[in-house]
Amino acid sequence: MASGNDVLSWTSQDPRQSQLFGSYGVLYRFQTDTNNQGQTVTTLWRAIRANKEDRVAKLEWAPNGGLGRAVIGKSTMPMADLVREDPRVYNGRIFNGPDGYHYRWRPAGNPTGDIVLQDHNENVIAFYRPTRPQRYNIGEVYGELHFVRNAGAGVVMHPPLMDTVTVTAMLYRWVIAHPGI
Repeated sequence: MASGNDVLSWTSQDPRQSQLFGSYGVLYRFQTDTNNQGQTVTTLWRAIRANKEDRVAKLEWAPNGGLGRAVIGKSTMPMADLVREDPRVYNGRIFNGPDGYHYRWRPAGNPTGDIVLQDHNENVIAFYRPTRPQRYNIGEVYGELHFVRNAGAGVVMHPPLMDTVTVTAMLYRWVIAHPGI
């Protein structure tokens, strides 16, 4: 682990039903259910203290697992806006952050298979690293989400951006695993 990074282990091969945890316990939890209208809805919860969570985002999926509508905080937008294709970069996906700047998820092209998140100045501020499955008491871990604390403007760990990074990392994993959605 590189210094200056905060690392969350990510359970489950299905990112829509998973948890992200560190040495202090579960920080984020994606919970996917079917509502009364038969629509699949993923809720992202963030732990704020022991036995207390806040809803960070609600993702309402289109039929057949397609991208639907996202509600993050007080903002509602099409999920597709959070994983827009970047024609300049193979498998690159861009989104506007809560600060108004553009961010890009893209393959790093390194041997570990990292997917990096770049800010508008192309600084790597976070990355997802797939790992060999490893069992923990919280669940089986298939990857790690690294936040590079001091990169760029140094705000990746601030809740609005950190929450958006977590949502877009999950959506990136979903759309890359399910091409054509």
